[in-house]
Amino acid sequence: MNNTTQPKRSDEPVWWALFSAGGVCFAVVVPGAILALALLPAFGGISADNLSYPRISALLHDALWGLAGLAFIGSVICLPLFHAAHRIHHGLHDLKLGGGLLSKVLCYGSAAALSLLAIYLVS
Repeated sequence: MNNTTQPKRSDEPVWWALFSAGGVCFAVVVPGAILALALLPAFGGISADNLSYPRISALLHDALWGLAGLAFIGSVICLPLFHAAHRIHHGLHDLKLGGGLLSKVLCYGSAAALSLLAIYLVS
C-alpha cells in the first residue's frame, strides 16, 4: 500500500489573487478615478453636467455601458475591499489576534457583503 498523504488543499491562492488584483486596481484605477471624478471637475477640466446623476444613471442602465459601469465599480470598490480584507486578516494573524476560520469569515465575508451592496446600489 502507498502511505503517502496528499497535501491539504488551501483556499489561499484565491484570496491572494483577489489581494493582488485589488492592490493593482487601488494603485492604478483609483487615482485615475479620483482625478476624473473629483479633481478635473473641481478645476474646470470636465463640465459638471457630464457627471450629473441622470447622465451617469442612464449610462449605468444601458446594456453595454452598464457592464462597463459594473467593471468600474468592481475595480474601484470591490477588489480594493478584498485587498483590505486580506491585509486585515493576515495582520490579525501576525498579531496573534486571529487568523483562523472566524477571522477569515469576518474579513472576507464583510468584503463580499459590501461588494454586493455596492453593486446593488449602483444597479
